[in-house]
Amino acid sequence: MSVPSRQAEGEVLSDLRQQLQEPPLYKVLLHNDDYTSMEFVVMVLETIFHKTTAEATRIMMNVHRQGVGIAGIYTRDIAETKMHMVMDLARQNDFPLKSSIERA
Repeated sequence: MSVPSRQAEGEVLSDLRQQLQEPPLYKVLLHNDDYTSMEFVVMVLETIFHKTTAEATRIMMNVHRQGVGIAGIYTRDIAETKMHMVMDLARQNDFPLKSSIERA
């Protein structure tokens, strides 16, 4: 069995080293509508996104005044899961609240 040369070892090691990149982040957005109650939006922000009442109220007011608000920023899988949780909870409570994700 032959022993690889130092030069060959160095080449193999440099090929194995990869720079780790942070995964891209996505914003979970809530969209305003004329039917979903403000209280329900605050409850969604507190339960799904773990916001304090003050944070949830501030985000809800952004949704109400600007038409859209950022509920949180997450990796893609988590953002998609939270988006679907929002829409499922809204549907169960007969609200048309819409949620979407957008690359941050």
